[in-house]
Amino acid sequence: MDWSALAAELDAIGCALTGPLLTVAQCQEIAELYGDDKRFRSTVDMGRHRLGSGEYRYFGDPLPPPVRALRAAFYPFLLPVARLWAARLGRAAPWPDTLDAWLADCHRAGQRLPTPLLLRYRAGDWNALHRDLYGELVFPLQIVIGLDAPGVDYTGGEFLLVEQRMRAQSRGSAHILPRGHALIFTTRDRPTPSARGWSASPMRHGVSTVRTGERHTLGLIFHDAA
Repeated sequence: MDWSALAAELDAIGCALTGPLLTVAQCQEIAELYGDDKRFRSTVDMGRHRLGSGEYRYFGDPLPPPVRALRAAFYPFLLPVARLWAARLGRAAPWPDTLDAWLADCHRAGQRLPTPLLLRYRAGDWNALHRDLYGELVFPLQIVIGLDAPGVDYTGGEFLLVEQRMRAQSRGSAHILPRGHALIFTTRDRPTPSARGWSASPMRHGVSTVRTGERHTLGLIFHDAA
């Protein structure tokens, strides 16, 4: 992948869509894990918790090999962006060179629960705007990978981002996730140019209502949960 171009897009709008990462068969293999209860540590009913409508499941340890491999492969490419953003905002950059070292830091801080997850939306389901923060330690970027074909397996269900801009109205965007592609996006906030240098612009994400069919995605979060 052209990481320079992806980093530039992250700087410009807070998200970036990759090229294809997974084959159709690999997407189906991951989506089919949803029915295997022993793979997961918890299941969240979004309607019950007023988070929208639909369901998602957090993987337990050990993570399935493709999920573990994808998270480990992305980390070193996202790390320079994370460190650059921290420098722009005058913040500490606590992220070590390897994902294993970073997760060890999370565990020492009491964040020991794995956070990669599978999400399933059916017709009428949606996800409220939110941020995936599970403790004091946060990695500033995360990933969602589409596992079904938009317009074929489902309609609607666009991925939503809303950026709160300083002294201005919020800016929203909607993104279609092609099957097997990954969208890299901001976890909590990102640096944006201001008259005094750089300011932190908070961002939230969600999913618009699925109109027909069934939509599965894989979420990769790079900090574990308390």
